[in-house]
Amino acid sequence: MLKAQDVAQLLVPFGLSLGERQIENVLLYLALLLRWNERINLTTVEGPEDCITRHFGESMFLSRWVDLKGKLLDVGSGAGFPGLALKLIADDLTAVLLEPVAKKRSFLKEVIRRCSLERVEVRGERLDQFESSALVSEFDLVTVRAVGGLYDLIPAAANRLAANGKLCLWIGREQCSPIVRGPADLAWREPIPVPLSRNRVLLIGERIANRA
Repeated sequence: MLKAQDVAQLLVPFGLSLGERQIENVLLYLALLLRWNERINLTTVEGPEDCITRHFGESMFLSRWVDLKGKLLDVGSGAGFPGLALKLIADDLTAVLLEPVAKKRSFLKEVIRRCSLERVEVRGERLDQFESSALVSEFDLVTVRAVGGLYDLIPAAANRLAANGKLCLWIGREQCSPIVRGPADLAWREPIPVPLSRNRVLLIGERIANRA
């Protein structure tokens, strides 16, 4: 099993420097992920080192480009990447994790409980159902990673943003052009290459304050 110094070293390419407590939570989260993955399909990534870089590193890489504060909506959380991983390094972030699969919700709740994370809510709606809910509020960050039907859900995800809120996508480079040219009324930044990847990028779009 990995040790704290191993995690710290694996996260160096992402420009991350975590505190002792944060690394402890990463190791606890990782142990739960590997154990639960033997029973339910949470990830196809094999090996603890690859889980740290592909899941935790890529998720937390966002912290170098946006302020992790306010309200976060994570669409299709799955095993909690990126939304729950971001909570490990952003205590002040209030997060809502949307995950329609009950077994995966159970896993997310177990990680939240074991890592003593506060202000995290796990909900079973899909984005289109959540969008019409009376409980919806505007979000400062909306994150989407490894979710099917991406092009169709982007406008709905963008509509959940507050003024100056940011939609953050982990995608292949070839997906950038149709997204940027698509119907979502956002100001898109240049794609940011994801460390240790040949093709994956982080694409961030901002909802400008004076737009409707």
